[in-house]
This record gives sequence, structure tokens and C-alpha cells, in this order.
Amino acid sequence: MCIIFFKFDPRPASKNAYRLILAANRDEFYHRPSKLADFWGNNNEILSGLDMEEGREGGTWLGISTRGKLGALTNYLQPQLDRDTRGRGELVTNFLTTDMDSLSYLKKVSQEGHLYNGFNLIAADLSTAKGDVVCYYGNRGEPEPIVLMPGTYGLSNALLETPWRKLCFGKQLFLEAVEQSQALHKDALVAQLLDVLNNEEAQLPDPAIEDQGQEYVQPILSKYAAVCVRCPDYGTRTNTVILVDANGQVTFTERSMLDKDPSRWETTTHEFMLQS
Repeated sequence: MCIIFFKFDPRPASKNAYRLILAANRDEFYHRPSKLADFWGNNNEILSGLDMEEGREGGTWLGISTRGKLGALTNYLQPQLDRDTRGRGELVTNFLTTDMDSLSYLKKVSQEGHLYNGFNLIAADLSTAKGDVVCYYGNRGEPEPIVLMPGTYGLSNALLETPWRKLCFGKQLFLEAVEQSQALHKDALVAQLLDVLNNEEAQLPDPAIEDQGQEYVQPILSKYAAVCVRCPDYGTRTNTVILVDANGQVTFTERSMLDKDPSRWETTTHEFMLQS
């Protein structure tokens, strides 16, 4: 499970403002193998972590390319998973490597949504010259993808903007950080957003999570109902903050758990200019 908060404004009024601010958590079993975020693909143009689970190798939950393609995925909480479906992580890697625009790609995905367990997919084309386009599709929601209007959004393990209490709580913390973004040094803004992602306050009761997750979520409800999930063998393994400024400068910061140990973390930052 994961959670994503993002704000985008393709034409910010101030040159000091960011076109995109995104903060995301990846929640996963600690033993599931994966690679830390790094550049890969043709000409090393794609930046993401990679799933290394057998049969799911090469998928990802969040990535961005120097060409301005950004993809982000969350699973849709469902009581029973179909083990014979395709790996959802390929939905992001396929977008990052395709020449299709975000809306066309999601329209294609919407025709194949039945091949996967429940998911939500954000696909964006970030272009300094043409303007940014951000689209959304969830295979447990409306049949067609949508183009999002500039604004602030939250996405967890239900459909976009479903008001789970932890999503509303986290989105408010995110907004408080974003409102200070122009006054803060970039490093300070990243630190504040990482603080948001590591908030472990359970937002209970939440009948919406209980109703959607049913018996699957009951044993971990008190932990799962927080922005940062922390269970003995499952929880938040990766925090990612992506900033894109008015000139197309990208700052990608990843904070990752080391050796399945919730007390050991490593933070890395990559910076590059969009080539679009």
C-alpha cells in the first residue's frame, strides 16, 4: 500500500514557485527485494526504484524521466487478491518507456484494466515549453481516465481523493508545508515533506477503510490508518519527494529503509533538468 500527495500548477505566478510538488510513501513487506532509485533505460533517462520480486522484476511504483514523463502507482485495497494477474508495477515502467502521451496511455490501460488487481495510476507529461499535463485512471472507478485540473490531490488505496481519514489528515499537513514552499530553502522544504510522510499518528476510527478492506485490514488497522505505516514485517519502506521548479529543474529525494531494519535509513538526492 502507498500514499501520494501532490500539487501542480503548470504556470505558477511566481518564478520562485514550483510547478510540481509530490510527496509519496511506498508501503511494502520488508523482505520484498527492490533496488534503490537510480537512472536506467535508454541513455539512462529514467529515474526510479525497481521491484526485484521474482515474476515482477522491473516494475516500479514511482518514476520520472528526463523527457518529462512521470508515473506513480498505488494499489487499491481489496480483501482478496487474484494471484494470476499481471504485475501492476509494469504500468509505470511501460509509461516511462513509451512515446505515448499520458492521456493516450491511460486510455490504452483502461482497456486492459481487468488484467490487474485494483490500482490507481497517475501519468504526467511535464513540459516547460508546452505546459504540464497530469492524468489519472483507477481500474475500480470510472471507465475512462481523466485530465486533472491544476490543484492539490491526495491518493491512497482507494480512488483519487477518497476521504479516508489518514488521507485528509496527511493532505492537510502537506498543504501546510506547501504553503511555505516559496519562503523555504529547498532542503528545508524537502525536510518538512519527509516529516509529513513519517507521521505515524493513527487516524481512527475510519469506517471507510474497514468497509473496503474488510477482514484483510482488521489485524493491522491501528497501524495502517496512519500516513506512515509501521508493522513488524510490513510498512513504509520508501519516502520520495519530487520538486519541479518553473525552469524545469527536478529534485528527486528518496529516503529508503536499509536491510529490512526500520531503524536504518539512507537518503539520496538526484537533480537534473527536464529535456522537454
